[in-house]
Amino acid sequence: MTVIFRLRLFVISALVGLLVASSPVAVFASTTVGWQDVRLETRRVNAAGTTFAWAELGTGPTLLLLNGTGSPMSEWDPKLLAALAKKRRVIVFDYPGLGLSGPAPSKWEFSAAADWINDFLTQVSPGAPVDVLGWSMGGFVAQQLAIRHASSISRLVLAATNPGGDAAVLGPLWVQEADSNSEGSIKSYLETNYPATKVAQSRGRAFISRLVSANVDGSYPDESVPTKTYNAMLAAEDPWLQSNANANSLRAISIRTLVITGAQDVITPPANSRYIAGAMPNAKLELVPRAGHSFLFQEPNAVASSIAKFLDSES
Repeated sequence: MTVIFRLRLFVISALVGLLVASSPVAVFASTTVGWQDVRLETRRVNAAGTTFAWAELGTGPTLLLLNGTGSPMSEWDPKLLAALAKKRRVIVFDYPGLGLSGPAPSKWEFSAAADWINDFLTQVSPGAPVDVLGWSMGGFVAQQLAIRHASSISRLVLAATNPGGDAAVLGPLWVQEADSNSEGSIKSYLETNYPATKVAQSRGRAFISRLVSANVDGSYPDESVPTKTYNAMLAAEDPWLQSNANANSLRAISIRTLVITGAQDVITPPANSRYIAGAMPNAKLELVPRAGHSFLFQEPNAVASSIAKFLDSES
């Protein structure tokens, strides 16, 4: 479930002539508001018995972003990153086995991934809890991080994700099949991740253009999605959906949480977010109107504003 559009060479070839920037891209600063100024300067750190590739943007309280299945840091929308990093230090990274990171330390399971990332956090943001946003499959990892390492998290944002087990509600079969296809087309990505309206489809294409631009002009690192890792991440979803352990543990999470999703998400229907928000004692639910699974990229400024308002609130 929840596989973001994979940036393929044929996409770059088709769009490079139209999207290469005509001027150099500046290194991102916390005062910059334009997405064209976002640059991921890759760093590496040893953690959990492997090497994590990561980057940071902006200054302020730390916000860690957890991406979806098979998605390295070069698949985050630069417009979303620019908006989130206005008043925050935003950390993005490659999961072990993806992009520029080293191999997975052990079998890909979401509980294990939560342990790896907690160790990663002790290296890049030691001494204080951080805010965490998990989107799609990243929401699985974020839930496990909150269950297993609650002291590492200040506030939590669960975006377009599900609780696992019997409580998980999946989209139609055709959507699941399209979403799990690593070779899927742009057409398939737009059909499954955005509502079938002119405005939503246009915003989906605009996201793809921004992503291609950032990858082509060197603002983002050149990364790959190995088939072995992609398949391992997909395989980890089977026990997640077969076990009620995660869903049963949600009521024990006391961390203040924003559960947010697109009101028209067909990949991870909003019923999942309603369940999670109802199960967690300190969670609030927000549905983004007229938005799909990739609502973070469909409405990056509005969503970043909602997230910032939640993270900044006193209660």
